[in-house]
Amino acid sequence: MFDTVLVANRGEIAVRVIRTLRELGVRSVAVFSDADAQARHVREADTAVRIGPAPAAESYLSVERLLEAAARTGAQAVHPGYGFLAENAAFARACEEAGLVFIGPSADAIALMGDKIRAKETVEAAGVPVVPGGRDPELAKAARTLGPPVLLKPSAGGGGKGMRLVRDLTVLDEEIAAARREARASFGDDTLLVERWIDRPRHIEIQVLADGHGNVVHLGERECSLQRRHQKIIEEAPSVLLDEATRAAMGEAAVQAARSCGYRGAGTVEFIVPGGDPSQYYFMEMNTRLQVEHPVTELVTGLDLVEWQLRVAAGEPLGFTQDEVTLTGHAVEARICAEDPARGFLPSGGTVLLLDEPAGDGVRTDSGLSEGTEVGSLYDPMLSKVIAYGPDRATALRRLRAALAETVTLGVQTNAGFLRRLLGHPAVVAGELDTGLVERVVADLVSTDVPEEVYEAAAAVRLEALKPTGEGWTDPFSVPNGWRLGGTPKPPSFHLKAQDPVTYTPRGTATVSGDTVAVTLDGLRHTFRRAGDWIGRDGDAWQVRDHDPVADSLSQAAHAGADSLTAPMPGTVTVVKVAVGDEVTAGQSLLVVEAMKMEHVVSAPHAGTVAELDVTPGSTVAMDQVLAVIAPKEETE
Repeated sequence: MFDTVLVANRGEIAVRVIRTLRELGVRSVAVFSDADAQARHVREADTAVRIGPAPAAESYLSVERLLEAAARTGAQAVHPGYGFLAENAAFARACEEAGLVFIGPSADAIALMGDKIRAKETVEAAGVPVVPGGRDPELAKAARTLGPPVLLKPSAGGGGKGMRLVRDLTVLDEEIAAARREARASFGDDTLLVERWIDRPRHIEIQVLADGHGNVVHLGERECSLQRRHQKIIEEAPSVLLDEATRAAMGEAAVQAARSCGYRGAGTVEFIVPGGDPSQYYFMEMNTRLQVEHPVTELVTGLDLVEWQLRVAAGEPLGFTQDEVTLTGHAVEARICAEDPARGFLPSGGTVLLLDEPAGDGVRTDSGLSEGTEVGSLYDPMLSKVIAYGPDRATALRRLRAALAETVTLGVQTNAGFLRRLLGHPAVVAGELDTGLVERVVADLVSTDVPEEVYEAAAAVRLEALKPTGEGWTDPFSVPNGWRLGGTPKPPSFHLKAQDPVTYTPRGTATVSGDTVAVTLDGLRHTFRRAGDWIGRDGDAWQVRDHDPVADSLSQAAHAGADSLTAPMPGTVTVVKVAVGDEVTAGQSLLVVEAMKMEHVVSAPHAGTVAELDVTPGSTVAMDQVLAVIAPKEETE
């Protein structure tokens, strides 16, 4: 076993890897950018090395700086985590050339499985079923031969970028051109492949583990069909769809896929499975790294996958055979992300003011958060994962819903409440899943309305702050109860803003203590956690700010009907296409704001003239910050 391992990552996966290193008695080395100097993974490692400024390209994606950090700290091996350079063959090769052990497969295996076209050809030759399809340069011909619907996919990458579902072949050429543009922008390679589209498919993946002595086993499957915009949000093990025979057949196919590329370490073989006939499964791709959702496999097998990554990389053989792998119970994972469901799941950000992460019987949280953590717009939006385990699926689902209700991340808007409601949807409870389910039901699970009790709680906190403190005589004018000398009491009202501005007069009773506020309205008691101007319950959170109607009125009068364009999310302005005085048309693209790998185009709400422009390329902006003001075009008679 190694003495020292450098973890070439950040956030929750870095904390997760460091935990196993500590349990094995291996010294851990964390790396950090300037943005992460106070991060949890830095504090929990045995030592930490600054590798550059905040942008990932100058820190976590810098092979040179990572290798230098390993050399400075005497690391013998590098664990890449997932994301960043985890599936970068050049990085794996550079580690090897520097005399470091890359904790993962060989550079050749990474390169082979990273090329979707070569990967399909390789596993097909090994007898693994693949989705019927074609590739460049005969892409259009193959698509027309398959017939609609077909799915266009970039060969060089995943994550939904560059994917196009084409149901009408009359627009095939336009869709191919658009897919190429996205693929080129995302991966620097516009090579495409086309596959037959399977309606309402399920996404089921098999975890494999291989050593350097010729042993390969599978650890069962994970159901990853609950996705939004091609991104997994809920995963579970095992899948309710598979019987033992299908599980064994898919497991053997995954083992053969791993053998076909000389795989070593932990990897995942992903399959697309028709919900109506699970025996007709097709290879989709192989992820040559540890998966985000690995905890559900750990809980049902009792194996620490990070530990086995380390042991295999150190040259040890697997300590068990396929017959000794057993799946016990059921586990479900939810990914907590910095995003705002009420704003179309746009990235969020801020400072974590109050943090309460669930734990206890059958509940595990993998997190990189701590109170005071600054969640910015430079990195992936996933903050943590909440995983629940039980003797059966129903118990695991109930425990996870309860755990999400206990999850508190005030100061940063997350999707925890949305995930809790999704887990209670009848189709999810029944196990009737497919990759399009979330998009079909999302409107029923997201509300932009603010419940009255939220305003009641926010007003109660403000009312409590106004109460006089100290002993002795109290001036009746200082008590915020609306008392008037010789007049009718007028209870105080508060100008608040969570969505649209409101003027709210408390009408219930309240108890404010510590980080909790409880209000009773119409005989029903509601309890919230609170921090700053944030309050939350059951995984949901609201930032209820004070609103100044006078200042707002003056601002509107100053612009005389002009529309202020505000930042839809905290991020960085990457493109500014106009200048003050420019005339614009309705819907014209004016600026681009980028956050957490997502771009958002800010367009003109109407025809007019750019009256103000408050940002330049590179400007960092907060949510709702004014970017520009468009004065409407005067109509001529």
